[in-house]
Amino acid sequence: MIVRTLDELDGTERDVVTPNWRSKRIILAGDRVGFSLHETVLKAGTSNDFWYANHVEAVLCVAGEGELTDKETGETYQLRPGTLYLLNGNERHQVRPHTDIRAICVFNPPVTGREVHDENGVYPLVVEEEATA
Repeated sequence: MIVRTLDELDGTERDVVTPNWRSKRIILAGDRVGFSLHETVLKAGTSNDFWYANHVEAVLCVAGEGELTDKETGETYQLRPGTLYLLNGNERHQVRPHTDIRAICVFNPPVTGREVHDENGVYPLVVEEEATA
């Protein structure tokens, strides 16, 4: 059993802070459960371009409001508490928070926590090493 609190992640390697967003990586590939789970806060007034070419991501907005744009189709969706979007086609997308947006995100395959967005907003596919006995 794994039990963690968001507060205990503050200031650790699982707490990733950028100028536009902060992501607390609650569950990572090393936990060996087949997905990763994150709490991400996107700052109001920012524009965030992402493209998870190697991962499927589900995002549940739990606080705040903003807009999500599918960069492939140009379609725009309103984000507010209770809105979920699933990037099951590896869509390039942009999130523009009007207020701070707090979201719970799930990735498959799970991220390791060592990934860094490249110039296209992509996380590379990093595989966790198998534990040896």
